[in-house]
Amino acid sequence: MLTLGALALGLMLSGPANAEDIKIGILFDVTGPVADMVPPLLDATKLAVDEVNANGGLLKGQNLQTVLADSKGTEDDAVAAASALVRDDKVVAIVGSITSVATLAAAHKVTIPNSIPMISPASTAVELTDLEDKDFVFRVVPSDADQGWVLAGLVHNKGFTKVAVTYIDSDYGSGLNDTFRDNFQNYKGVVTTALGHEANKASYADEVKQLEPFDPEALVLIDFATAGGITLIKDALAGGHFKQFIGTDALMDPALIAEIGADNLKGMFFTAPTTDDSTSAAKKFDALYKAAFNRTGDEEFAAQTYDATMLIALAIEKASATDGKKIRDALREVCCSAGGEVIEPGEWAKAKAAIAAGKKINYEGASGNCDFDENGNIEGVYGHFEIENGVFKQVELLKP
Repeated sequence: MLTLGALALGLMLSGPANAEDIKIGILFDVTGPVADMVPPLLDATKLAVDEVNANGGLLKGQNLQTVLADSKGTEDDAVAAASALVRDDKVVAIVGSITSVATLAAAHKVTIPNSIPMISPASTAVELTDLEDKDFVFRVVPSDADQGWVLAGLVHNKGFTKVAVTYIDSDYGSGLNDTFRDNFQNYKGVVTTALGHEANKASYADEVKQLEPFDPEALVLIDFATAGGITLIKDALAGGHFKQFIGTDALMDPALIAEIGADNLKGMFFTAPTTDDSTSAAKKFDALYKAAFNRTGDEEFAAQTYDATMLIALAIEKASATDGKKIRDALREVCCSAGGEVIEPGEWAKAKAAIAAGKKINYEGASGNCDFDENGNIEGVYGHFEIENGVFKQVELLKP
């Protein structure tokens, strides 16, 4: 296993961990379809860990240590990586994974059976809501049940009445396709064709031909850019099948713009989970992130990753233990205590003192409200994104 510091510093060792240190796992898709997304998320985790360790540490002064494992965006690799974290590294909780397929696989086979709490900063699949998880699986990003509604409303408001949909054949793709279709039809919109597709094909020429009948006004793509999204759009443009494209969070990869060109994507828009950057917590996180890494913290899912890491640390402190069941039970005590002392990013010392004094605390996250419901979900907000000057730009905040 690589420590988080080792990967971030190009395999330079960050120093040996002490036996008393408390380890949590970072289960990220370091390689695979969302690999480009991972480096800023590792920075967000490091920001939270450094804050904890510089301000009293955990419990009786132990350091918080992280162990990074690569889930690679696949079921088998996620299970293998999570198993190693739990069996070999003895982590007490896990932040991750990124893709829903990796999170679901690791949860089913590893974390739930071993009573290890798990918080995903980015997995949005609808299936996570009804997972029989014994309350060990949480996420700080809203479900695609909400994104389907938000996307349908945006497509409707932009004047589209007939669209075709193609989606990656996975829990993420099929779930978001279902919720989008149901909600778009509620707006009296017509989905002319909805077609699942395999990932990583060399060509999708046949698929785009199947999507063309009945004169759809646009093609909605629910896929990762490097797992098929880029190739689909290239094939659609080359064959003259579609000129207007609509995407979701998984497609918002800089590689999309780099390989297809902003001029060929004019008019394209997206929805994605985002943060309300007007809140005090969001502003504090952005300032901390910029001071640490000399860039803003608005990268996709960076705020959520910071929150997931901080919530686990707070729960360990509140539980005064490293037992998985006690950490699980403490999670709602640190995020959902109405009237508790408000804790925002950068306030670990304040939180530690409040917990020691027996006070209730209420963590207000960098990404927004982190109050978990009975399914381990949170309410969230979405952004309406477009491509401007060669980059993704949020132009509107959308609330379910």
